[in-house]
Amino acid sequence: MSDERQNLGGPGAGGDFSPTLEDVAARAKVSTATVSRCLNTPERVSEATRERVMEAVRALGYAPNFGARALAANRTNTFGAIIPTMENAIFARGLQAFQEELGRHGITLLVASSSYSPELEEEQIRALAARGAEAILLIGTDRTPESYTLLQRRKIPHVIAWTSMRGEGQYSIGFDNRKAMEALTAKVLEAGHRRLALISAPRAGNDRARERAEGVVQAMQAHGLPPKALTLIETPYSISNGAEAFAGLMAGATRPTAVMCGNDVLAAGALRQARSMGISVPKDVSVTGFDDIEIAEIVSPALTTVHVPHRAMGAGAARKLMALRNGETVAESEELPATIMWRDSLGPVRAG
Repeated sequence: MSDERQNLGGPGAGGDFSPTLEDVAARAKVSTATVSRCLNTPERVSEATRERVMEAVRALGYAPNFGARALAANRTNTFGAIIPTMENAIFARGLQAFQEELGRHGITLLVASSSYSPELEEEQIRALAARGAEAILLIGTDRTPESYTLLQRRKIPHVIAWTSMRGEGQYSIGFDNRKAMEALTAKVLEAGHRRLALISAPRAGNDRARERAEGVVQAMQAHGLPPKALTLIETPYSISNGAEAFAGLMAGATRPTAVMCGNDVLAAGALRQARSMGISVPKDVSVTGFDDIEIAEIVSPALTTVHVPHRAMGAGAARKLMALRNGETVAESEELPATIMWRDSLGPVRAG
């Protein structure tokens, strides 16, 4: 940097100094091309060089002109993600891993929440496309046909997560919701339970909730129980809704011996309500969840649930989307394991 520039004002001098790419390169003692690579494709630069360049970026307060870069490279380095809700932690861990992986490659993430509305999600896809999103992460399969048409016409790569979609012509990374819930239900039945109830999210517009309910029914049928033997309550995901649904189940003439919940948030509500009603879990009734978010370990008793591979899905979806954006060939579908976490809320059925 020249003496003339220093006289006009530098960092901390109170002037109108606006650092340039050349200033960063001079401070880091590298070429401007190396600085550009650090900002655009950091994986192509050694860690030592990258750290030196980023130290110069921070010290100078350099902010790239993303609009100019996008015009020059015909890229925005911006991806989108639309999740069904931000009101609880169901998607937080996966989204964090998704953002971390994108951040390592200099990609900015825009996030929207659809509130489980396919129509709202369609509007959000349109808005992300208008803002230059080069690829989009979507959750589950239930959305309007127009959403898929829009993505196809705009040639925006998208990956569907939180579900398994083998052979359906979509790029996806997730797990088999039906199979995971069927496996958990089988263990509940093996513990002697025959009076089962399920507190589920509304199944309309939510393929994951539908498949989990189907998994319960399939396991019951495999054990000789008719589907009508299942008591099912649908309610939006929240602790208070889970508590209210549990109270309704326990007020019936024939109480279930096991209450299975479509996610851990509903299960936490069920456990809270059981405590307030003086019902012992698992002595009087067993309770299970689904997702294995942090609340599952801190509720009392600790929750038996299905561990969903949140972080593996998030990071894997990011890598898949980056490859698709770059025109690379990737596997269409990737199924990850979902495993049962055995804790204290599931016990054998009590005789009598």
